Amino acid sequence: MNPILHHYRLLSDIIRLPVAHLHFDSAIHPTDIRATYRYYTKPHPRYKLIRNKTIGAALLDLGSLGNQNDYLEFIKGKNAGAHHARRARARGYQLRHIDRNAYIDDIYAVNTSLEERQGRPMDAKYREKSAAFDTLAHFSYYGVFNAENRLVAYANLGHYGNFSSFSQLIGIRNNDGIMHMMVVDIVEQLFAQGRARYLMYDTFFGAQPGLQTFKKILGFRPYRARYTLQ
Repeated sequence: MNPILHHYRLLSDIIRLPVAHLHFDSAIHPTDIRATYRYYTKPHPRYKLIRNKTIGAALLDLGSLGNQNDYLEFIKGKNAGAHHARRARARGYQLRHIDRNAYIDDIYAVNTSLEERQGRPMDAKYREKSAAFDTLAHFSYYGVFNAENRLVAYANLGHYGNFSSFSQLIGIRNNDGIMHMMVVDIVEQLFAQGRARYLMYDTFFGAQPGLQTFKKILGFRPYRARYTLQ
């Protein structure tokens, strides 16, 4: 495609994106909340005139969906998120809250199960085994366990104000739908808690096609995010 035409289409897509107002509440955890706000709003590493994580933020609008049944209806279909989540449950997988320090070896095994993900080499931080993990009170830590009670995937979810955001979401590669199930079951907990209007999963435009598809079939859509810090 002609580069000029490509940039014109991208700009047109950006202009048409819906806007989401995401609020950071520093009372939750003053140090980390403020640091995360600065990271989300600093200049983009490639496009200096754009703030980081503002254009194409991958968001699931929990407020417009209402409840888990509506969410499952939203992501139903043969190759959609609800289908893959059911398949994982049928094969004995379960989501649980975890203390990451009880699963250091298992987390390292998940991190090193592949040399590349989405066409990119694994970051160095994943190739090094952690001696211990810090636990933050405004985070939820999840693990997916197989029928043999082995941890095969995990997610770290920060709660920042009117939105929650994944900081890590990673698992072994198989065709059982474990990653879909993890997201679907976490969404169910967010509905039950009523603590977030939006769930964020990084951004769309910087993601590889496979990851974009994964996000889409789980209901995430690109937004223009506007952040405030309270």
